[in-house]
Amino acid sequence: MATDPHTSRGSGVSAVIVLAAGGGTRMKSRTSKLLHRVAGRPMLSYAVQAAGALEPDSLVVVVGHEREQVQAHLAEVAPDVSIAVQEHQNGTGDAVRAGLSVLPDDLSGAVVVTYGDVPMLSGATLTELVAAHVADSNAVTILTALVDDPTGYGRVVRSGGALERIVEQRDASPDEAAIREINSGIYVFDAATLREGLAGLTADNAQGELYLTDVIGFAVGAGRRVGAHRTDDAWQTEGVNDRVQLARMSAEMNRRICEHWMREGVTIADPATTWIEDDVTLEPDVTLLPGTQLLGATSIATGAVVGPDTTLRDVEVGEDARVIRTHGELAVIGPNTDVGPWARLRPGTELGTGGKIGTFVETKNARIGAGSKVPHLTYCGDAILGEGVNVGAGTIFANYDGSHKSTTHLGDDVFIGSNSVLVAPVDVADGAFVAAGSAITRDVPAGALGVARSHLHVSNGWVARTRPGTKADQSAAAHEGGIHPAVQASRDVLEADAAKSAESGH
Repeated sequence: MATDPHTSRGSGVSAVIVLAAGGGTRMKSRTSKLLHRVAGRPMLSYAVQAAGALEPDSLVVVVGHEREQVQAHLAEVAPDVSIAVQEHQNGTGDAVRAGLSVLPDDLSGAVVVTYGDVPMLSGATLTELVAAHVADSNAVTILTALVDDPTGYGRVVRSGGALERIVEQRDASPDEAAIREINSGIYVFDAATLREGLAGLTADNAQGELYLTDVIGFAVGAGRRVGAHRTDDAWQTEGVNDRVQLARMSAEMNRRICEHWMREGVTIADPATTWIEDDVTLEPDVTLLPGTQLLGATSIATGAVVGPDTTLRDVEVGEDARVIRTHGELAVIGPNTDVGPWARLRPGTELGTGGKIGTFVETKNARIGAGSKVPHLTYCGDAILGEGVNVGAGTIFANYDGSHKSTTHLGDDVFIGSNSVLVAPVDVADGAFVAAGSAITRDVPAGALGVARSHLHVSNGWVARTRPGTKADQSAAAHEGGIHPAVQASRDVLEADAAKSAESGH
């Protein structure tokens, strides 16, 4: 059966054209507007993902302003898309012309036009739009929405319920400006209608630009069927033009992400202060406490408790781990571990099952074995720790000699005394001990004690000789032997208790 060349009756989409050429001047940024992030991802990546859900024969992104930045991003996330360049930003009609220029001249079927700055638009909504277009045998189908404040959007003008035309904000009469149904700027066109309509565009309007919306008027005037598919989710039609709108969009996206995970079994104590990016994955029975930020490809396993006041980027957290007031990046936190408070996990940190990274500890490129503990006040960089290791407070893994980074190895069940310095490269073998206050510069064999410190030298009368007349000298002179009354009182109590115990036979 013959088909009408001005309508799309097939189920497929011949092309999607994503408009991404605008200047975005209201962002006042050196970065392309389209590369500003919402929920951790550049806005343009959402547009490309939604377009890709249609599985079109061709996907074209029209670039212009800051094109080098935009093309570099596309090369990373969608290397198979076609690029079209709009040399001068002369309106949406001109941008779509540029997009068609890289497609075959005999292109037929459905052509979807969407924008790169509408991050909440979903592939499912585009699929519904195309389905409505095909079902109604339309030449053009417009995605519309009802909004409380339509300022800045084209208004949908209807006659008897049927769509008549789209009028832009600057060209709208007062009555038209009061219309709440807006044109999202997202369309499905029959390819022939789009091509013919674009050919007749003029810049006879307030902006002096070529409006894509005038193709709607062309289609109506030519007697071709124009339809509108209204989405109930107005956020999916909302664009981002400045940083105020960016913040609103980010907050709404985050609200939806938090709600999604709560419905999947995650406890979020305070969604208002919890930020979760789009690529994060969470398992049921995870608990997130206030002030938590989960960024990048972070994943949290069941039973883990994260927060409060914790930021994790690209961090893997195992089952039943507890992570408190911690900043972590590109790290792995194993099951049943404790991290924080006030810990910093830099890239390359791996904490084994049952391990601990405690208060005011910084780790970097450190593999810490199962059951090993670095509890407090330690820098642990470029280190490999076996199982059951205990690192005392104030220990420094001295990994840098001013030219090169070197690695420290600690075997299983090693004990490092407080305030030690391990000068890499150095190995402390299984079961060895390092005495507190040592600076270890050579390997310590298995089962040995490493001591590297001076013997205590006491110079009696030093204060009287070098600080005569000072308060220290006066205090020392007042108390024989230099023992403070409080210390002497404590000794007296201990001696009395010992005497009583001896008399009672204990």
